[in-house]
Parts: sequence; C-alpha cells; structure tokens
Amino acid sequence: MSDHGADYLRRLREAVEKFEEAFDAWMATQVESTHLAARGLMPTVWTKDDQDEAVVRRLELDVAESAGIAARAVAVTGAYIGVQGLGLIDPISNWSFMSAPKAPIAPRDVRMTASNVKGRLDSMITDAEARDDTSLPSFSPAQLHQVVWTAAAAHWTTHQYRVAVREASEALTVHWKNKLERNDVDDTVFWQQTLSAGEPTLGKPKLTWPGDNSDKTARSMRGGLEPLAKALNGLATGLNLTVRNVTTHTRDELSEQEAMERLSAYSYLARLLDQCEITRKDVDSSP
Repeated sequence: MSDHGADYLRRLREAVEKFEEAFDAWMATQVESTHLAARGLMPTVWTKDDQDEAVVRRLELDVAESAGIAARAVAVTGAYIGVQGLGLIDPISNWSFMSAPKAPIAPRDVRMTASNVKGRLDSMITDAEARDDTSLPSFSPAQLHQVVWTAAAAHWTTHQYRVAVREASEALTVHWKNKLERNDVDDTVFWQQTLSAGEPTLGKPKLTWPGDNSDKTARSMRGGLEPLAKALNGLATGLNLTVRNVTTHTRDELSEQEAMERLSAYSYLARLLDQCEITRKDVDSSP
C-alpha cells in the first residue's frame, strides 16, 4: 500500500502526462529510430531536415523541465528499466540519451515507462483512497529520523528493503562513531562501551541521560532514566546483532512491512540518542 496521499499521487500523474505532451511535441521534430535500426552505434533520434533550430531548442527545454518533475514519479513507483552495462535507469530523466551515439534507450522505452508509471500511480491512488477511507493512521518512512531515512531512501524507492535496512543501521553507527571519535572498535563493542553505566574513561566518551542532581525533579528523572539507559544499551546492542548483522550476512529479501518495522526501531533509537549528553574524560588523572 502506498505511503503517499492520493492528492500527491494525482499530481505526480499529471506531471507525467505533461511530460508526455512535451515529449510528443519534441518528437514531431525528430526522426525516430530503434536500437535494431541504429545497430547500437547511432542515436535513436535526430532532428528532421529543415526544422527551425530555435523551435527545436525550445521544445527540448520544455521536455527537460517537465522531465525534472515527472522523474519523481519514477522514483515513487520504482518503474526503472534495466540497461546492460548501466544497470537500472530512469528513461524519463535520461530521455536526452536518445540523441547520443550508442544510445542506451529509444523513444519506445520512454513512452512505455511513462505509461507504466501512470498505471502504477493509478493503483497507488486506489490504495491511498482506500486507506483514507479507514480510520487507520497513515505512516511515511520519510518521517523517520533523518540519519536513518537519508541512508535508506535511495534503496527503499527501488524496493531493495534489505539493503535499505543495512545502510540505515551502518549510517547510525557511523554517525555516532564519528561524533564521538570512536573508530577504534567494532560496532557492537562501541555501543556496549558508549551506553554502559559508570564514568567515561580516557578516549571512551559515553552517552548519558541529562539531569542535574541538585534539582529534585531532575534527581527523580535521573532515577527513572538510569534503568532506561540500560535498556537503551540493550536496544543498541540487540539491533546491531539481530538486524544489522543478519541483513549483512543473508541474501533473503525483506518485505516492505518487515523493513519498515526495522527502520522504525532504528529511528526510535536515533531519537533517544539525540536526547543524551556526551560525557568525556579528557585528561588521565590516574596515578
């Protein structure tokens, strides 16, 4: 089911339709070929004789502008195509490749992608409308913690959920390792040392819950937060072992729901860590 609202999806569909109009207007000025006819060496489109160059340039700019908006629809629907030697590409964003030698795409690829995107958007709009008709709350992965979602987003939109979870977990650990300057230990050991009870030691800062013991309310909060800090330590270690390591060592793909649950756990952990204070021991005072 789509994580986007029906109105947003309709706007994406309109953007694709505008791209098609601009593309067709520009193609009217072009000679259209195919990979077979071009034998893989020539462009798959080139300007017809006696065309006004100024008009062609204006139409090209119209296509480029509309493609910039419509390309978001490809990312949302995941309607990429596979090209040998290039992997997955978006024909709408890369429509201009058709004019290059050894063009990897042809006009048919662009038209088929646009139609495919519209069909997928129609299905997603139906899902979004059905969701809106229920009392269930909506949920968008884009609202997850910034560190988590930034690392996962590119893989999520191509439905590589296992990779998205792995990248999110590594990004969160790298973020805090860099912040605490602790690239000297493995990930699991890092979380155990950073969130364990007790005072920090030289070169091993800790994340601790804030609170001033001179304030009664703060003391009360500290009393409750201490066991929560222990739970936080367990959460970080547990996620690293059961989620990050598993997604690294297996090729089994996760479902969207399974991946969402794992990303949510990392997002929750990330927000808890943001509330912690960094405590350091900068000078070794031992005899």
